[in-house]
Amino acid sequence: MRPPPTLLRRAVLDPVWLPLATATAVLLLTTAAVAAVAAPLTRRRRLLRLALFGALYLAIDAGLVAGCAALWLRYPVAVLRDQARWSRLHRGLLRRALSVLIAAAGPLLGFSVEVQEPPDTELIAGSPLLVLARHGGPGDSFALVHLLMSRYQRRPLIAAKEALRWDPGLDVMLGRLPCCFIRQGNGARMASRLTELARSMDGDDAILLFPEGGNWTPRRHRHAIVRLRRAGRKQAAADAESNPNVLPPRSPGVLACLAGRPELGVAVVAHTGLEDLVNAARIWRALPLTSRPMTVRWWYEPAGTVPEADVDRRAWLRLHWAIVDSWIDARKAARDGQLAASSPGAGHG
Repeated sequence: MRPPPTLLRRAVLDPVWLPLATATAVLLLTTAAVAAVAAPLTRRRRLLRLALFGALYLAIDAGLVAGCAALWLRYPVAVLRDQARWSRLHRGLLRRALSVLIAAAGPLLGFSVEVQEPPDTELIAGSPLLVLARHGGPGDSFALVHLLMSRYQRRPLIAAKEALRWDPGLDVMLGRLPCCFIRQGNGARMASRLTELARSMDGDDAILLFPEGGNWTPRRHRHAIVRLRRAGRKQAAADAESNPNVLPPRSPGVLACLAGRPELGVAVVAHTGLEDLVNAARIWRALPLTSRPMTVRWWYEPAGTVPEADVDRRAWLRLHWAIVDSWIDARKAARDGQLAASSPGAGHG
């Protein structure tokens, strides 16, 4: 369901959200207190972990709404006269919020991020970057934005689903940053917006795109194959079948960014570890996540190495998504081997 108009969200939803989020956070803290009493009886303490993290998330989200309102009241002139300062203030607020959230996810949920072969920061410094990331698992987008901002000192320009506007904190924050909210059925306008974003990029900016269009799940993968077959795209359907760990990448957003800035360097980002957590039951059973870090792998394509023609760019994107699929396969095989080696009775006849 589409979110209501901006005026209604600002005048009604945002003011209501602050007391509602506070009341819900208090309820979750009460639940956590009860769970803490019972914690000695529950080895994994799942309810305690989730209740505490949920309360923290609500507090941070409400804090974003309040923080954005405070910035608007304190720096009213910057809204019209100094857009660079206005964006910088909001990026700082977002970075602090994500840092608290990711830091708390470690002890509370067992969440961690491991980066394999990270890109050479000196190689990519000073140049705008297009980041194409796979989408799989709860919280992966938060972790990737945090990586871009905190580890690589990038200013993220985010392409996000319009459904995120239902989250008041993200709605207000991303609405004040260079961001493109993607609405289904409005492809031409979204492509134009992404092209404008790419043209406006500075040296430390990074556009973050998820070409799959949504979180990978087995169901979505099956539906993607059926959709491609019905459209008569037999080769694309066969490619999707041979790459079971990813959804078929969609090229319009990538092409729109490269149309606005053909010389962009491109980082392809794969990650694995959380993608099988496709529903609440699986997340509950997996907690805490200490044995399954979100493992991230980057491939960097320097400026000028991406093909120039759109048809070649589409083939280039499909090739890289096949590489992402192969890397995920290899990581899963390695993880299964480690689990087998560490299981009781391993190595005994």
